[in-house]
Amino acid sequence: MAGQLTQSSDREPDEQEGASQPSGQKKVLVIDDNPTIVELIRHAVNMQGKYSVVVAYDGVQGLERFHAEHPDCVIVDVRMPRMDGYQVVRCIRGDTASAHTPLIILSAMIEEDDQLTGLLSGVDEYLAKPFKPSVLCATLERVMQITPEERTNRIERLALLDMSDLQDELHHQHQRKEAATSTRTAKTREDG
Repeated sequence: MAGQLTQSSDREPDEQEGASQPSGQKKVLVIDDNPTIVELIRHAVNMQGKYSVVVAYDGVQGLERFHAEHPDCVIVDVRMPRMDGYQVVRCIRGDTASAHTPLIILSAMIEEDDQLTGLLSGVDEYLAKPFKPSVLCATLERVMQITPEERTNRIERLALLDMSDLQDELHHQHQRKEAATSTRTAKTREDG
């Protein structure tokens, strides 16, 4: 498995991934060391028709792509070679030029402590793998709607909370996800 991680982290992004996006499309950077997961995310995001996808296969490459591509949103795994997803999130949030970029962690690390670490790192949403494409798309839409002021207020509020309040915040985040998914499913049924 270590060989696979090294191989995938050494992988260069496809040339077409850096190609210019059609006008009106937002750019999403996907950072994950698993090429299969990258393709699943790319497929789910591309199906919306509103986003183009660029990719990186580890945290260091992800930050390089972030600064080269200036994406509108980042979807990042936690466990990756060279730099983990929490570090990527902290780097992006710590730079005033990029602090308001929508950020989603998509990870198999689903324990409450992992999710709290993600929230405290500054991520907007923390999703579990395996994921449903509809949930990922609803989450993407939701984080793209967060204003810089709302993001700043949320981060400041999180900094002041104690552990029980953080657990409540995590619980409310789960409720928002479930409500958004239910609404999206109902709308899909109506449109279908």
